[in-house]
Amino acid sequence: MELTELPNIGPVLAENLRRAGIETPEELRGIGEYEAFLRVRARVDGGACLHQLEAIAGAAAGVKKSALPPEKKAELKVWFRTIKNT
Repeated sequence: MELTELPNIGPVLAENLRRAGIETPEELRGIGEYEAFLRVRARVDGGACLHQLEAIAGAAAGVKKSALPPEKKAELKVWFRTIKNT
């Protein structure tokens, strides 16, 4: 399976993930959304936003980001704010 076969992962985000060292959906699920996002932010896109984090989290869970539970979205938002201020 290719990264682009996951929900929320288009060609640009797939390329960002590859450039961050994440080649497969299995690798993405294995490291989780937080580590994947941190790698993208550090290695590819220093301005990666909350929407990208939600997209990655949804992809790792196999759902569209709009289908993430409200609790998960809130958790992602809190975490994003903590790293944004560091």
